[in-house]
Amino acid sequence: MGIHTELGKSRLLPVGERLRRAPWWALVALLLGILFAWHIHTDQTYNEIFRAILNGVGITIYVTAVAYSAALFLGLLIAFARLSKNPIIYQVATFYVEIVRGVPALVLLLYIAFVGFDLFVRALNGLGTWLIDNKLLVSLGEQLQAVMLRDIDNLTRATVALVIAYSPFISEIFRAGIESIPRGQMEAARSLGMGYWQAMRYVILPQAIRNVLPPLGNDLIAMLKDSSLVSVLGVREITGEGRVGAARSFKTFETYNIMAFLYLCMTLMLSAVVRWLERRTSEGRN
Repeated sequence: MGIHTELGKSRLLPVGERLRRAPWWALVALLLGILFAWHIHTDQTYNEIFRAILNGVGITIYVTAVAYSAALFLGLLIAFARLSKNPIIYQVATFYVEIVRGVPALVLLLYIAFVGFDLFVRALNGLGTWLIDNKLLVSLGEQLQAVMLRDIDNLTRATVALVIAYSPFISEIFRAGIESIPRGQMEAARSLGMGYWQAMRYVILPQAIRNVLPPLGNDLIAMLKDSSLVSVLGVREITGEGRVGAARSFKTFETYNIMAFLYLCMTLMLSAVVRWLERRTSEGRN
């Protein structure tokens, strides 16, 4: 009902007001994008650079999709821990959130790639030695003892680092969304015989997710852009391919123009999808 009312009001606006509210920026951006795409197609230099950088698009999408999916899951678990009445679970989760959010993403990426994974490999080696010494699962112990840091590729390290970097922010979004639902709904669900997790799954979370969809969409777009940070580890995504190409050809102007164009195309498409989802969820509420 509310949506129909708003549509009716928009039709009653003067023509000048409707023209003022029209998304002219999107039309200008679309025209500039078409012109630039045509220039890439017709100019040999731009076309060659574009084809080279295009090889990194798949890695960028892969890193973003895998890291964001894992960060969503981990963030939801941390949000439940932050809502827990157990003081130990609450304090551990809060410590994780506050510490990780206070470290820049690039520093965290380097720390996890070269320090965190080194400690992880040493722990695996130590566990393998212990298993062998105690004659427990000797074959597994030998495999763990043989693991080396170089066996873990930079793509895996970068993906894990992004998961750890974004999960605290996502957890706070989930926590705020869950706390925005009136407590009476949880009490009503429990009074109907639902357990806590059943009420959370069927009553609270569906409403909370609708509330937090916009900030979750913003985080997805931010992660897509921050995936460029993995190039510092030598991962050949868009930025990595662009840096290598610019170093070889010395055509930095053309290379970075194409890099910016590709990122802009992907972020604008994601923004359009997020806005569409927001409209669908708002229609469901009304």
